Amino acid sequence: MKKIILLILAVTFFNCKNETAKKDTDNNLKTEAQAFLDEYSKTYKDLYYASALAEWDANTKIVPGDTLNAFNVQKANEAFAKFTGSTDVIEKTKTFLESKDLLDIKQIRQLNSILYKAANNPEIVSDLVSERITAENAQNETLFGFDFKVDGASTTTTEIDRILRESNNEAKRLKVWESSKEVGTELKDGLENLVSLRNKTVNALGYDDYFTYQVSDYKMTREEMLNDMDKIIKEVWPLYRELHTWARYELAKKYGKNVPDYIPAHWLPNRWGQDWSALVKVEGFDIDEALKDKSAEWIVTEGEEFFKSIGFDPLPSVFYEKSSLYPLPEDATYKKNNHASAWHMDLENDLRSLMSVVPTAEYYETVHHELGHIYYYQSYSNPDVPLLLREGANRGYHEAIGSMLGLAAMQKPFLEGRGLVDANIKIDETQNLLKEALNYVAFLPFGAGVMTQFENALYAENLPKDEYNKKWWELAKKYQGMVPPTERGEEYCDAASKTHINNDAAQYYDYAISYVLLFQFHDHIAKNVLHQDPHATNYFGSKEVGEFLKSVLRTGANNDWRALLKQSVGSEMSAKPMLDYFEPLMDYLKEENKGRTYTLPESI
Repeated sequence: MKKIILLILAVTFFNCKNETAKKDTDNNLKTEAQAFLDEYSKTYKDLYYASALAEWDANTKIVPGDTLNAFNVQKANEAFAKFTGSTDVIEKTKTFLESKDLLDIKQIRQLNSILYKAANNPEIVSDLVSERITAENAQNETLFGFDFKVDGASTTTTEIDRILRESNNEAKRLKVWESSKEVGTELKDGLENLVSLRNKTVNALGYDDYFTYQVSDYKMTREEMLNDMDKIIKEVWPLYRELHTWARYELAKKYGKNVPDYIPAHWLPNRWGQDWSALVKVEGFDIDEALKDKSAEWIVTEGEEFFKSIGFDPLPSVFYEKSSLYPLPEDATYKKNNHASAWHMDLENDLRSLMSVVPTAEYYETVHHELGHIYYYQSYSNPDVPLLLREGANRGYHEAIGSMLGLAAMQKPFLEGRGLVDANIKIDETQNLLKEALNYVAFLPFGAGVMTQFENALYAENLPKDEYNKKWWELAKKYQGMVPPTERGEEYCDAASKTHINNDAAQYYDYAISYVLLFQFHDHIAKNVLHQDPHATNYFGSKEVGEFLKSVLRTGANNDWRALLKQSVGSEMSAKPMLDYFEPLMDYLKEENKGRTYTLPESI
């Protein structure tokens, strides 16, 4: 008996010792992983900041023939790429992930982020990475330094956009539309080269193609993303079909032409036909008129006042000191990127925006949108979110928050409160809803259809260069019901006139996802936070709205985006709130379209 007791004690002691040793080993692994993450993050931040600074200069001061910016971008981005794609980093990261059951979830998320970033810059194909960086810089210089001309005189994309929004002169519209596409001819060869380089770069770490690589950031396959985009289009298609029919007849009447089966691209108030909202003017709701005496600076500070009113901190002084917010003077000897964007320069407090703000309704909305990004950055720049997870819950979240705040800032009660609309004026709510639908609904066949399918064809289906324009217009006709005003052969590359095709590649589905998410968030805020009609809300001054937004924003990417959505709004990703929002419009459109010929199929 005594021997048995001694044996049991010995076994127990041995097990306890082994368990203690195992705990020590587990703790040691966690400690080693954390030390690696801390060291990586410090270097990552320094190199990220250097890259952002070089890119900022290259986007805000474009001088024809000046190679200094290109050299600085190349140098900074190569250093960043060499570090993030280091073979040593990749091997260490993979080794830690082999024992991920012993790590905490925050460490696992950071390690996965490291591996994802490495796939874009793997050291094992460093020559390819360097070549791709050079090619990307050259493409940007061509894109943003291009001299747009009408009748031999230089013009700007801002002026082109204004004419397409406002002019009733079809001949003039055609000229500026064709001018807006000329840049594509200069970009076509560079785009073909970039497609090849981007694919070969990510092939090195096992991705089939660059489109698949970008989609994987959502923890989805290429096929899953394409299926989700198809689903979104199918859900909104009945409403889009009504909008398309309405627009064909209204535009034909406007230009004194026969009603076309498909809309000529230069008839629409946007270079790519992605936003038709300028087709409708809501009587008594002319925000452009209300803003005409305001300064561009007022528009920006007005946006900041909104965020402060719901409980966010003032913008840091660096925002106003370092941002490029307004159009360049007419006598400027250089150009800048006119595409509005928000920049988190150092993943800490250096927050900037690149815009060309003028006092218009479009920029009033844009400022609220871009500041939405800035405040997202500011919210997740906190000690609970590691540097490597200072991103949106997914890329679509970032755009969703910005677009939702842009939508909220354009609703009548909000604008009344800001003194931009007379509270006593009764507006036509149906026309206002139509205007919104011509923005948000009209966008989806372009974003989820044309752009997503075109980039899928580019990267995953090896679309040959001599079919770029043919494919682009096939997709525009299928999804948007839009055709070019004249024959557009392969000497053109109209897709490349879209900024994102060149320098934000294979990610445009982000915007489609964001539109679905924004209506989910807006619907929840309206009904459950403000207890207001989603069509007529006023976020301004609501600390409760601010608290809800902070609960979504403050965790950055340190979460599962699907779980965060369900926790925030109580449902998975769904277009239902968007369809519910625009449901009152269907009866009006069907009545307007009675007796008219539909040219889009009933389903797609």
